[in-house]
Amino acid sequence: MFESQRLDLAGNSKEDFSVPPKLYRIGELVRCTPYSRQTIHNYTIMGLIKEAAWTQGGHRLYDESVFKRLSKIAGMRKTKTLSQIRETLGTADN
Repeated sequence: MFESQRLDLAGNSKEDFSVPPKLYRIGELVRCTPYSRQTIHNYTIMGLIKEAAWTQGGHRLYDESVFKRLSKIAGMRKTKTLSQIRETLGTADN
């Protein structure tokens, strides 16, 4: 997902380091989206979104792709039920 690259002073790319992907806790998703903590939790349980990792303390972590997924869900929510969205997204994932 992230490419290894470095820019020198002239703006030329040199590949010798990588930027680790950012992982987000539910609270960060709540601050950056119109969704509540409970909605994020429910969407995870329903399989509409997936956690990328877990902390040692048991907190879910989501990668950056969750924002695109939540945006798709928001668009579909206008005309579809959650079970229809789950079917649509499940089919698109396969």
